Amino acid sequence: RFRGRFWLPPRPHGEIIEDRTVSFLELFYDLVFVVLIGRASHTLSEHVSWQGVFDFAVVFGMIWLAWLNGTIHHELHGREDGRSRSFIFLQMMLLALLAVFTGEATGDGGPGFAITYSAILLVLTWLWYTVRRQDSAEYMQITGRYLAGMGISFLVIAATIPMPNEARTITWSVFVVGWVIGSILQTRYTGTLGVVITESMVERFGLFTIIVLGEVVVGVVNGLSEVDRTAEATATGLLGLMLGFGFWWTYFDYVGRRMPRDHRPSWGRWMIGHLPVAMAIAAAGAAMVSLVEHTGDVRAPHATAWLLSGSVAVLLIALISLMRSLSDFDRLPSLYQPVSRALAIGAGIALLVGWWRPSPWLLVLTLAAIHSVIWFFAFDRWLRLEDPSGAIP
Repeated sequence: RFRGRFWLPPRPHGEIIEDRTVSFLELFYDLVFVVLIGRASHTLSEHVSWQGVFDFAVVFGMIWLAWLNGTIHHELHGREDGRSRSFIFLQMMLLALLAVFTGEATGDGGPGFAITYSAILLVLTWLWYTVRRQDSAEYMQITGRYLAGMGISFLVIAATIPMPNEARTITWSVFVVGWVIGSILQTRYTGTLGVVITESMVERFGLFTIIVLGEVVVGVVNGLSEVDRTAEATATGLLGLMLGFGFWWTYFDYVGRRMPRDHRPSWGRWMIGHLPVAMAIAAAGAAMVSLVEHTGDVRAPHATAWLLSGSVAVLLIALISLMRSLSDFDRLPSLYQPVSRALAIGAGIALLVGWWRPSPWLLVLTLAAIHSVIWFFAFDRWLRLEDPSGAIP
C-alpha cells in the first residue's frame, strides 16, 4: 500500500501529461533560485568589471543548468506523490546550501560550491537512473546517453574541488558551454524521443523569467538604500523599474506562454535561448545598483554603462532567437519578422548608448525608450493583422 500510493516509481518516458499545470511544489522549488540568483547578482553589483561579468556568467550558467535539469526531470517523470516531493525537498536543501557559497563561488567559496554542486548532480544522476531502470527498449539509447552525460558532469565538477580558483572557474565555463552545445546537438541530431514541450513547461520557463525580473526591482531598491534619496537618484531608480517593465512587456507579449514549433531543432533553441534572456535580466538588475549609486556623476561609470547596455542588447538578440523558434513565427510572419528586425536594430542602438555613456538617469531613460519604441512598433504591426485576437496566446 505504501509503494502503491505514496512511493511510486517515476513516470516512464512517453507518459506525458498534456494538460498538467505547474504545481505548488514546483513553485516552492523555484523560490530557492531567487536566493541563488540574488547572491550571484549581488556579487556582480559589487564587482562591475569584465572579470566580474565573466565570473557572473559562469556561476549563473551553472545555476540555470541545475534548474533546467531539475525542472525537466519533474516535468517528464515527476508525480504528485511522496517520492517526488522527497527528492524535490532534498534538491532544495542542497540548493540552499549552494546559495551559501554562491557569493564567493569563483573565490574562496569555490570548493564548497563545487562540493555542493557535485552532490546535486549526484542526486539528479540517481533520479535519471531510476527512470532508465523502468524504460522500455526504445528509450534505452537516449536515457543511456543522458545518464552518461550526467555522470561525466559529476566527475568534472568533483574534479574542480581541489583546483586553484582561476582554473576552477575556467573549467566551470567549459562545463556550461559544453552543456549548452550538447543540448542543442541532442535535439538537432539525435532526436527528442519521449520529450514533449507541454504548456506546463512553457509556463514554468515563463515563471522563472519572472523570478529573474525580480532582480531588477531588487537592484533598484538596493541602490536607493545605499544613497541619499535625492530627486535625481529616485528618478534614476524609477526609470530602472521602467526598463524592467519593458523586459517583461516584450517577453510576455511575444514569447511567453507561446509554444515552440513541433520541430526538434526549435525545441533546443527554445530551451537554451532562455539562458541568455535570464542572464541578461539578472545582470541588468546588478547594473542598476551601481548606476543609482553614481547618479551624481556627469557620465555613467564606464563598466556599468557597458554592463547595462550590453545586457539590454543581449536580451533583445536572445528574444529574436526565441521568437524564431515559436510556431507563431510561421503563423504570424507579418508580425514577427518586422518585430525581429526592430529588436536587432534596438540591440545595436543599445550598444551605441553604452559607448556614448551619458549621465546615469539619461542612460536608463534612453534604454527604456528603446524598449518603448520597439513595443509601439510591434503594437502597430499587431493592429494591422486581419484578426488581432489570433495573436493572443
